[in-house]
Amino acid sequence: MPNLHSPVTHLDAAIAYRARIMSAAVSETPFEPMMTLYLTDDTTPDAIQTAAKHTDIILGFKLYPAHATTHSAAGVHHLHALYPTFEAMEKWDVPLLVHGESTDTTVDVFDREAVFIEQQLAPLQRTFPALRIVLEHVSSKIGVDWVQAGGRVGATITPHHLLLTRNDLLVGGLHPHHYCLPVVKTASDRQALIQAAISGNPRFFLGTDSAPHTRLRKCADCGAAGIYSAPFALEYYAMVFEAQAALDRLEAFASQHGADFYGRPYNTHVVRLTRTDQTIPESLPFMDDVVIPLLAGQPLPWQMTWETA
Repeated sequence: MPNLHSPVTHLDAAIAYRARIMSAAVSETPFEPMMTLYLTDDTTPDAIQTAAKHTDIILGFKLYPAHATTHSAAGVHHLHALYPTFEAMEKWDVPLLVHGESTDTTVDVFDREAVFIEQQLAPLQRTFPALRIVLEHVSSKIGVDWVQAGGRVGATITPHHLLLTRNDLLVGGLHPHHYCLPVVKTASDRQALIQAAISGNPRFFLGTDSAPHTRLRKCADCGAAGIYSAPFALEYYAMVFEAQAALDRLEAFASQHGADFYGRPYNTHVVRLTRTDQTIPESLPFMDDVVIPLLAGQPLPWQMTWETA
């Protein structure tokens, strides 16, 4: 994710950010960050060509509609103005990764994904049919249907959109740690996402959109959007797939479909999921505060471990 306080908009910044990530990584854990660049109103076709020469570092460009989500003020205001840039992305086969929500203030927050697809994303895909597009953290049945309709499109699905509905956000009081963008939606939307994830359709693959906002930032007058799932992500997915009797399809969803879409080799390292009960911590330390993980304090029937050679 390139939406830092100073957006990662060019190659040198991505290289420096990658070095910071690697300096914090646990040395015994095999880890390879995949870097993206932040698409802005000023991104040029030349910048696309430069990125295309560094596919060992740059996975693609991330499109945030301006003010759609956290740290998106530098995002794109008008897609049509960037059509020459999208044409270059299509020519050089550089993927476009999309936070797909309308920022029109008259649009209901639960309809923002659907309206963005209808008014912005679908016309873009029709204009540039060879452009690889990923609808990241798809959250609605309408989004699922659009991805399934065809073209060079894919979508990531988060654990929280598979586990939560807007009832979990709003019923019995406001639950700030269930607030994310795009917001969790109806039970029928959740069911469409589950069926897409377990279907074996290679257009759908894992993407956590995990966001470690501190408790103070979440429980504020204007709470931050984002759900922290990273430490237990595979276990959350395993719980969903097991409930649907689809554990045999989890590996492809988690490890193969995304690699195939991006043209990347499969990871040769292995993790093991064991049917072992654990309890998700109520909180985890983070700087001078804590973060609250998804389903904090609840039982989790799976546990992940690294396989050693």
